[in-house]
Amino acid sequence: MASEHDGGGDPGRTLALLWRGRTAAGRPPGKPVKGRKPRIGVDQIVHAAVAVADAGGLTAVSMARVAEQLGVGPMTLYTHVPGKAELIELMVDAVMTERELPGPGHPARPAGWRAQVEHYAAQTRALHVRHPWLREVSTARPPLGPGMMAEYEYLLSALRDAGLPPSQMFAASGTIVTYVVAAARQEAEDIQIEQATGQTWDAWWGERRHLWDEHFDADAYPTMTQVWLDGGFDDAGDDDTSTEDPYMYGLQRLLDGIEAATRPPRASRP
Repeated sequence: MASEHDGGGDPGRTLALLWRGRTAAGRPPGKPVKGRKPRIGVDQIVHAAVAVADAGGLTAVSMARVAEQLGVGPMTLYTHVPGKAELIELMVDAVMTERELPGPGHPARPAGWRAQVEHYAAQTRALHVRHPWLREVSTARPPLGPGMMAEYEYLLSALRDAGLPPSQMFAASGTIVTYVVAAARQEAEDIQIEQATGQTWDAWWGERRHLWDEHFDADAYPTMTQVWLDGGFDDAGDDDTSTEDPYMYGLQRLLDGIEAATRPPRASRP
């Protein structure tokens, strides 16, 4: 599925909208504008757009559809948000802030850097399940708003606790984000397909069981065949012989690698 491109709006206007109501430290807020209070604001527009996307996917989102959701004319929206490109960035960053990523010293922050990264991963996967349309948005140039900044602040603080040198912290955090978001998007796609077709993953495979009897040549795929005979494709369970969950396996090996990078190098033998 083609991704919607975010980051395509006017940068200055988009940043002002993303950081609305927030000011840099020591900078006084702007003077309030006098006059009649508007019927709607940016927050209501973004909330309505997210609701439309949750119900019908990102393709259902248009300025006209969001205006209809709010009971106003489309031109009313343009007085607050320049267009759909900016609206998508606002939507993405708004849902990113739904994640609970407690900072250092917060009583809800998990103990230990690995548990903190695992918490981020769980929050991010749940976010994509709630808002599967996120996978339709290109994140090559993500919105530079509070949601994304909170993500990196949380991960960098966890990796600092791990003992990574500053030169490796950003690379490690980017690797974690890439892995977790890719897995979350895949999970969201699986859910969307099942909802759209009414067919589970097991049922889909069940209709294709004749592959093994009619088409699969064990001699052509000897490694795959041996792994299957050895139980490597068995469903995951509680016993030690069952297949590992690919997602958790990958996440734990990723964290193992980061942990190994924090250990001092072994002294070479003379």
